[in-house]
Amino acid sequence: MTRRLLTAAAAFALALPAQADTLVDNVDGVTLDATGGIEHFNGLLIGNDGRIVQVLHRGEKRPGKVDYLVDGKGQVLMPGLIDAHAHVSSIGFAALTLDLSDTRSLEEAKTRIAAYAKAHPDRRWILGRGWNQELWSVKRFPTAADLDAVVGDRPVWLSRVDGHAGWANSRALAAAGVTALTKDPAGGRIERAAPGGKPAGVLVDNAMALIDKVVPEPRPEDRDMALETAQQQLLKRGVTAVADMGTGIEDWQAFRRAGDNGTLRIRIMAYASGTGAMELIGGPGPTPWLYDDRLRLSGVKLYMDGALGSRGASLKTPYADAPATKGLRITNDTQLKNMMSRAALDHFQVAVHAIGDAANAALLTAIEDLSLTYTGDRRWRIEHAQITDPADIARFGKNGIIASMQPVHQTSDRLMAEARLGPGRLSGAYAWKSIAATGARLAFGSDAPVELPDPFAGLAAAVTRQGADGEPFGGWQPQERITREQALAAYTANAAYAGFAEGRFGRLVRGERADFLLVDRDPLLSSPAELRQTRVVQTWVGGRLMFDGTKTP
Repeated sequence: MTRRLLTAAAAFALALPAQADTLVDNVDGVTLDATGGIEHFNGLLIGNDGRIVQVLHRGEKRPGKVDYLVDGKGQVLMPGLIDAHAHVSSIGFAALTLDLSDTRSLEEAKTRIAAYAKAHPDRRWILGRGWNQELWSVKRFPTAADLDAVVGDRPVWLSRVDGHAGWANSRALAAAGVTALTKDPAGGRIERAAPGGKPAGVLVDNAMALIDKVVPEPRPEDRDMALETAQQQLLKRGVTAVADMGTGIEDWQAFRRAGDNGTLRIRIMAYASGTGAMELIGGPGPTPWLYDDRLRLSGVKLYMDGALGSRGASLKTPYADAPATKGLRITNDTQLKNMMSRAALDHFQVAVHAIGDAANAALLTAIEDLSLTYTGDRRWRIEHAQITDPADIARFGKNGIIASMQPVHQTSDRLMAEARLGPGRLSGAYAWKSIAATGARLAFGSDAPVELPDPFAGLAAAVTRQGADGEPFGGWQPQERITREQALAAYTANAAYAGFAEGRFGRLVRGERADFLLVDRDPLLSSPAELRQTRVVQTWVGGRLMFDGTKTP
């Protein structure tokens, strides 16, 4: 199966015409200009190196002779979209393993798990992801006993939708040696049947490593298959470039294998999974751009805290629905500054996960302190920035901070966020407009596979703060809506800038890579409901057709 999939991908790449001058004409083109406004055009001339030679406007003379002429048939042409925060390999593995993201009850999840185990009797472990107790009628964490009732003959390990908690059966706990005597690791928590007692089955944040270390590692061919599957998922949704948040050496080698054999079709701005992986992959500093700007190790991904859904986000005051906890700090202040300093010393870009208001405040302080030593264009990235104290928001406008946020998280999380925080602490939640007003750049993504890597859903959420169901009426905390132009910039030019890729890709201008989409409607004029239904007709990367929706069954 792996060989067939990769062979098909290679054949697809080889079937494309050799690079040569290409004119894409008769289109309704839109892109961002240098000021963030919208520029309209109706043709693109692409050179044999995959870069844009000329953006053609109505009435301008076309070149007399080109090697390839593509008639756009009046369709809308827009820049390729950039997912500023995703997990590329995990997107592929999520599609290839058990997916529980659409289950709406514990019983439905158990039924799905039992059926999957029965269909895969050869798998030593049952692995999967996506469960979310907040979508179930009984909003408690599931237990090992729940899993034991449906799969008792082998270990089961299923990560929560946000990746910050895992659900194990008794076989998995035994394989990892997790017992009543096992202590909670720093930055992690073992849910227990009673305080200090038997593990209940869910492990939060750093405690997940207790199980992860005994799970069989994927083979290189499994990783190659996951990468190809992820590329298919991204390209069909119009994503031409992605910031991979948490790249391990195994991921990097899969990216390099694809680049070497000509099957790396998207652009990947990689951020190493910790300083160890950063040194192993990058060595003395960020790598050069490889494979015609398709791959680069830009920096390192670090963690401040966990996630709101598993009550691991670090808050300044206790959770409204769990007054005994303020969440978890995965990394303390001293550890964080040491790791940030180690990365900045060799000019690796630093991207830090921070969700709770206490975590964001501490990270802002760390950036302010380190900026005194590490001057210049650092583009410190705060990943998620979901819950911020309004008193801290102005600090985002200093030191060149990038606010890397995910609009669909707001629509998915709003009811849960209300329960976790209470009504009096929501004014700094998912505060896109307020953060942008400080001068910080917004870069938008999906956090896939936590959410679908669907930038059109993200665009709709950003301008409405409503879910696909149109709720709530008027939008949730509607004062934080942003304009369509701002949202498009966050998925294109700003997302490229956030990865030090401006001038290479992100806009449709002379000299940049010809990464663009043909879509069935104008994203700047469609209603939010229509915007969510946008169909990608074709996806082009570097002047080459990489996805053709007209030929997809």
